Amino acid sequence: MRAPMIALATAALLALVPASDAGASEEPGTAAAQVDPQAVASHLLDQLDAGNYAAANARFTAQMASAVPADKLQAVWESLPKQLGAARGRGDLEVTDHDGTQVVIVPLHYANGDVIASIAVTADGRIAGFMVRPAAPPAPPPPARDAAFIERDFSVGQGGRALPGTLALPKGDGPFRAVVLVHGSGPQDRNETVGGNRPFLDIARGLAARGIAVLRYDKRTQARPQDFADGDYDVDDETTDDAVAAVAALRATDEIDPGRVFVLGHSQGGMLAPRIAARSGQVAGLVMLAAPARSLLDILPEQNRYLLNADGSINQAEQDFLDQLDASIAQVRGSEPMEAADTPLGLPVRYWREFDQIDPVADALAIDVPMLLLQGGRDFQVVDTDWELWKKALADQPNATLRHYPALNHLGIVGEGPGSVEEYKVPGHVDPPLVDDIAEWIKR
Repeated sequence: MRAPMIALATAALLALVPASDAGASEEPGTAAAQVDPQAVASHLLDQLDAGNYAAANARFTAQMASAVPADKLQAVWESLPKQLGAARGRGDLEVTDHDGTQVVIVPLHYANGDVIASIAVTADGRIAGFMVRPAAPPAPPPPARDAAFIERDFSVGQGGRALPGTLALPKGDGPFRAVVLVHGSGPQDRNETVGGNRPFLDIARGLAARGIAVLRYDKRTQARPQDFADGDYDVDDETTDDAVAAVAALRATDEIDPGRVFVLGHSQGGMLAPRIAARSGQVAGLVMLAAPARSLLDILPEQNRYLLNADGSINQAEQDFLDQLDASIAQVRGSEPMEAADTPLGLPVRYWREFDQIDPVADALAIDVPMLLLQGGRDFQVVDTDWELWKKALADQPNATLRHYPALNHLGIVGEGPGSVEEYKVPGHVDPPLVDDIAEWIKR
């Protein structure tokens, strides 16, 4: 069986993004009170466990059924025990309301870890969305009482669409230099949690302890997936616009020096950092950690070939998957209409086609702000090819500083040997010398 595609910054276990025509009833006549969303969700999971993928797909809304056909549903569901070991049952179900659609949250237990299934159920008992994501680790402990900083809640945006965040603020008199952290691809929490690792938590607290305020926030695809229910959005809707808003919000905060607000982007966030700076016009400098220099559609096949060849060979089923991925990318790069179900990672074709036009190197050359580029030598997601392109473009630019760390992986964590997804499962911390370098550069 194929391995799932991974997105930059995370070893994404699985995400069937809700293709939600949420709340729209396809077969009128069933009153909302007659539908038990927990029973609907449990029945769906029972069908998946029994291998009845066609029957499960038949319960989907039309849009969801098109986005996630039975064969894709089978491939995703059967990949879970291959990654996490034998199934060990389910936890207690919870129901939340999202704009009139009932979302059932179900913990799924496996021998080597847990995942969380989110199942959106319409008023007539149809499945309008289905997502499986890694279970969140326990909340990090608060800063120690004698820490050199405090943390407080902080919102990015206004009203119901605001994103929750955390501001790490040095103790003492401001105003302070400050940094906005911008995530990699996929739904990300404010700590950019990957397995047992929280790189944004490490960076935020590390910089705050060194006298620099840091804002981290939950990414919109993680905090408010309902904002993308119409299935038509681009990378600015997903990332850029919120980062620009975060810069503005931080600049308006009393304890912050509005002339010294920086952006630190990781992976896809690093790739987009010049775009964010250009849109904002108020960014003092950029830190670009593990930033791709090429289109994600060029990098995605490389990532998957690397992972599938981890055992030294690629079997026929895996090669078929790679061929299908290449064909999907070629179709995205064409001009014909295309369903999201047929695109890489199931994202809207508009998302990919507009993102594919972004040239991060050209964007970096077009802005006149200080830039610090950081790259780990053991990174298998953003590789030496990208680093060489950055060096070729920026090595002679007076506003650019480039630093390479041979022992670091994509998350900025020290390790040995070739990088792997398995490494992400082992809890670790961002290398303190890396944080030192960032702090010294910002202060300088």
